Amino acid sequence: MKTSLCIALAVATLASCSRPDRSSPTTLGGNAAGGGSGSSGGRAVIQNKGSDTLVNVAQAWAEAYKKVDPGTAVAVSGGGSGTGISALINGTVDIANASRKMKDSEIKLAEEHGVEPKEFIVGYDALAVYLHKDNPIEQLTFDQLAGIYGEGGTIERWSQLGVTVPGCDSDEIIRVSRQNNSGTYAYFKKAVLGEGREYKLGSRDMHGSKDVVDLVAHTPCAIGYSGLAYATPDVKMACVARTEGEPCVEPSIETARDHSYPISRPLFMYTKGEPQGAVKAYLDWILSDAGQCIILHKGYAPARPVTCPE
Repeated sequence: MKTSLCIALAVATLASCSRPDRSSPTTLGGNAAGGGSGSSGGRAVIQNKGSDTLVNVAQAWAEAYKKVDPGTAVAVSGGGSGTGISALINGTVDIANASRKMKDSEIKLAEEHGVEPKEFIVGYDALAVYLHKDNPIEQLTFDQLAGIYGEGGTIERWSQLGVTVPGCDSDEIIRVSRQNNSGTYAYFKKAVLGEGREYKLGSRDMHGSKDVVDLVAHTPCAIGYSGLAYATPDVKMACVARTEGEPCVEPSIETARDHSYPISRPLFMYTKGEPQGAVKAYLDWILSDAGQCIILHKGYAPARPVTCPE
C-alpha cells in the first residue's frame, strides 16, 4: 500500500513539473528566434534599461504598448546610459537606452561577449543649460561653459560673467552635474568641454536628470545641464552659442530636430544584434507614428517628421 502511494505521488509530481505554466513570463532577448510575444504560450517580457534622459519616455512607451500587444510586457528601469549598455553586454536586458553613442571600447567588449550591438535612433534632445529663474544671464558660449565646468577653467563666480544673481550672496557658481555613468555627463563633456578635457572637481553630481533641474530650481547660485523634457517653470534655459559673436540658439524641440541648437543630440536604443520576435515588434512600433508622437508629447524631437494629434 505504501509503495503504491509513493508511486502515485511521484507520478503526480512529475506531471506537475512538466506541465507548462501559462501564467509565467517568457523573456525574449534581442536575438530571440521565433514568432514574437506569446509564441511559447506565455507572456513575453522585454527588459529595457539605461538612460535617465529617456526613462520617462520609455515608461510612457511601455504603458501605451500594453494596449497594442497585451501579450507583451516591457519592464523599464533607469540608472544611466552606461548601466544600460553594461547590462546589454552582460545579457541581462533586451534593449539598452542611451543618450550617447556606444564607445568603441564598449562595442569591443560586447563583441568579446558574443553580442553585436544594433543601434536605433529613436529621437533627438536639446541638452539644456539650466539656471535659477532669477538668474539674469540670458546666453552662454561653449568657452564660458568650459570655464565653469572644465578642468583648469577659471570661472568660479557669477560676477566674472558680469552679473549679480539675486539670492546668491556668496557669488559662487554652484556646478550641478551628473554621475559619470550618465550619457548626458559623457555627451556634455565631449561636446562642450572638448575632446580629452575632464570636468573640474567640486561639482554636485546628481543621479538623475530630474534631480539636476530640481536642485537648480531651489539654488539661486546653481547652474546645471539636463534633457529638454525636464524643464519646469522654476528654472530658465540659457541660449547657447558655440563661440562669441555667433548667434545663440534657444533649446527647443524644433532646434533639436533641425540640429541648430549646438548641444542637440540623438537618443538611442541598442539591441543584441538584429532584433527579432517581440523585441522587433516593439521597436517597429516605437519608430511608427504612434511611438514617435509619444516622444514628441514628452518634450523631445521625434526621429523623423511626424504629424501628431493635439
